[in-house]
Amino acid sequence: MSDLIDDPAPGENAPEFSVSDLSGVIKRMIEGEFSHVRVKGEVGRVSRPRSGHLYMDLKDDRSVLAGVIWKGVGGRLAVQPEEGMEVVATGRLTTFPGQSRYQIVIEDLKPAGMGALMAMLEARRKALAGEGLFAPERKKQLPYLPEVIGVVTSPSGAVIRDILHRLRDRFPRKVLIWPVAVQGEKCAPEVTNAIQGFNALTPGGALPRPDLLIVARGGGSIEDLWGFNEESVVRAAAASEIPLISAVGHETDTTLIDFASDKRAPTPTAAAELAVPVRLDLLAWLDGQEGRLLQALQGQVTARRQRLRDLSRALPRGEALLDGPRQRLDGMGDKLPGALRASIQVRQVALSQKAGALRPGMLRERVRNRREGFVSLAARMNTRTLQRDISQKRADFERVTKRLSDVSRQQVRDWRDRLAAQERLRETLGYKATLSRGYAVVRGDAEVVTTKAAAQAATLLEIEFSDGTLAVGGSSGAEAPQTVEQTSKARTSPKPKKPPPEQGSLF
Repeated sequence: MSDLIDDPAPGENAPEFSVSDLSGVIKRMIEGEFSHVRVKGEVGRVSRPRSGHLYMDLKDDRSVLAGVIWKGVGGRLAVQPEEGMEVVATGRLTTFPGQSRYQIVIEDLKPAGMGALMAMLEARRKALAGEGLFAPERKKQLPYLPEVIGVVTSPSGAVIRDILHRLRDRFPRKVLIWPVAVQGEKCAPEVTNAIQGFNALTPGGALPRPDLLIVARGGGSIEDLWGFNEESVVRAAAASEIPLISAVGHETDTTLIDFASDKRAPTPTAAAELAVPVRLDLLAWLDGQEGRLLQALQGQVTARRQRLRDLSRALPRGEALLDGPRQRLDGMGDKLPGALRASIQVRQVALSQKAGALRPGMLRERVRNRREGFVSLAARMNTRTLQRDISQKRADFERVTKRLSDVSRQQVRDWRDRLAAQERLRETLGYKATLSRGYAVVRGDAEVVTTKAAAQAATLLEIEFSDGTLAVGGSSGAEAPQTVEQTSKARTSPKPKKPPPEQGSLF
């Protein structure tokens, strides 16, 4: 440190440091003394900017320590920090000279005991349950025999082999596997993408859309299974349109995806058993149903045959049923020749009567009567009658036309009289008629003047009489006009004049 200490000035014993030098010395001292520390505290403010780094505060009842988790480290954390969570942070202390403060660069973060982790899990479960994501009415019925089953799990674990083996034993089905990480920082986003990706497939497309989904993982600690407690995974499972079976961990393990799924299986093998029935059991059941159906059919046929025999004994013989109709047919056959002869005789008589009416004398009489009728009709249809009718119709038409013309002329006269009356009324009420009775209109600067003050202020007065307009100079002229009072005082007359007659009202 001798190179950082300047020689003291004359009369001074204390050395001088620059700000950067002093900050560097403090930084090296803190990083050297606290290169690896473990700090226990409560997570305070948590900030996640776009850079991907994570800034947070560790606090207790008396102090606050700033902390930072770089982007690469934050992606590897098994548990993401949340405000109010009690954790144990491992890292190194350093300083930030730009703001004269120190902070801890966190390299590992774990909950401070199982109780803190379970408390955070319970708080998250209550919050999601309050939104209705775990409601029973949201659960969908599993298909009895799905054609395609989608499995979200690790492709290299024993879980997928157990599921495929169980499906092969019970009822072979087509299986689509979406490989994901089942623990660590990539677990939650990959499982979420897998559930959403299966739901995004088009039914009947090149890649078939599954009829059932299975999210599976083997057993492990709560930290290993924590990815299935993340909010994104729970929301994706609750929003899945495809029925979903959760098979995460063993029977004693419980994660939040179990509450959001449509069915929970204690193990991945049990999930395969829930997905499909046993093929041999179905075949045995079908054989039993076939036997019962044959037995029921045979019983029905036997009962119907016996019923038919019972009914046939109560029916009469066919020969007895035909005896009566046969006898009636024979009687009608015997009567047929006589009926034909009588019908022929009746028709001959009627024909003779018709032939008598067609004798030549009778025909001539009928033709003569018809001719007389035609002559009478022709007489009625002669030319004079037609001309008389035409003349009568023409006279009626002219009479109607004259009436219409008279009515229209009268209407025009009435309209003309009303228009003239309106014009007279307009002239009477207009100010021109008032001017003819001795009044005048005074305008100053193109506006009507109604007061004395306005007339004195005008530069030019224009007086309109009934027979024309007269211009008079205003106050700006050579000489202002005198008022009526001044003019009356200036004039002296030995004889008093008669007062002018009182002016009438315009109205």
